[in-house]
Amino acid sequence: MDKTYVVKGIPESNWLLVDAADQNLGRLATQIAAYLLGKHKPTFTPGVAVGDHVVVVNAAKLGLSEKRLDTKNYYKHSGYPGGLKTVGLREQIATHPDRVIRAAVWGMLPHNKLGRQLIKRLKVYGGAEHPHTAQTPEPVAK
Repeated sequence: MDKTYVVKGIPESNWLLVDAADQNLGRLATQIAAYLLGKHKPTFTPGVAVGDHVVVVNAAKLGLSEKRLDTKNYYKHSGYPGGLKTVGLREQIATHPDRVIRAAVWGMLPHNKLGRQLIKRLKVYGGAEHPHTAQTPEPVAK
């Protein structure tokens, strides 16, 4: 009978740099979610944070179609009657491009303690600059 591998101690995590310019949102989000979960490592263990930190740059330059920019909406509700707020994708990209990628990746992570721990390892920036040069993130091939 094969034994299940379980990581002992604190797993080592690297820093990865992902360029979001001209990339499809869904395909990019699945790639980022896999890096956060650690599915690219041989030490992957479900339910354990063995993944890497991910820095995403150029979030404002996502490759999105005109139809998607006009039809996709983000919703939030205040909890009061009539408190539904709607923000279109075009407006969200213009004001907060980091929230677009964060929302897409969050939908692909487990919605529990582990997922909340992993989403904190995601750093998204609208431009090409980021403050994580001290961690020397390794660029990821597209």
